[in-house]
Amino acid sequence: MPQSHDARAEGPSGGDLATLIQAVVAGDQMAMARLYDTTSALIYGLVLRILSDPSEAQDVTLEVYLQVWRQAAQYDPQRGTLLAWLGAIAHSRALDRRRMNRRHQQREEPLEMVAHVPEATPDPAEASVIRQQQHLVQEALQSLAPEQREAIELAYFAGLSHRAIATRLAQPLGTIKTRIRLGMQHLRARLVPVVGEH
Repeated sequence: MPQSHDARAEGPSGGDLATLIQAVVAGDQMAMARLYDTTSALIYGLVLRILSDPSEAQDVTLEVYLQVWRQAAQYDPQRGTLLAWLGAIAHSRALDRRRMNRRHQQREEPLEMVAHVPEATPDPAEASVIRQQQHLVQEALQSLAPEQREAIELAYFAGLSHRAIATRLAQPLGTIKTRIRLGMQHLRARLVPVVGEH
């Protein structure tokens, strides 16, 4: 993906993202690539937190951006920030995938018990990598200041707008925006070992 290190280090601002989504609505593939580059590490981390499976999280993250590409025109800035919208899509798709996996597991388990077919499990090396990735994501979330983590969880898991979060937490809107921006930049930096540089 075309992305400069300087731009990535600065993190996406609300204005940058607003410009990008407008270009995506117009069918600009480069803008879509830029949007992916600047937000996918955070979205992947949120999805991984729900699914606890790096491979599944990668699949769902791609589904999120495919949906964004198809439905960019449905984004309404009056209802919340673009990052909150992306987080809500990611949250919904991750929960859908988790429910689907559980239904599949429930259907398959009786057959496996009868046929004595062992479940496919990752080899020790792969399991170690998965545990390490999960640990890094959890560690990144826990390393946030409590007020940053609270604001980010309300934005990405509850899908609340910055203004709604400010009202709920009885904090100035500017304070909430700063907490989310700084927390997001911190998370993206910490999650580089999980998803790599784009």
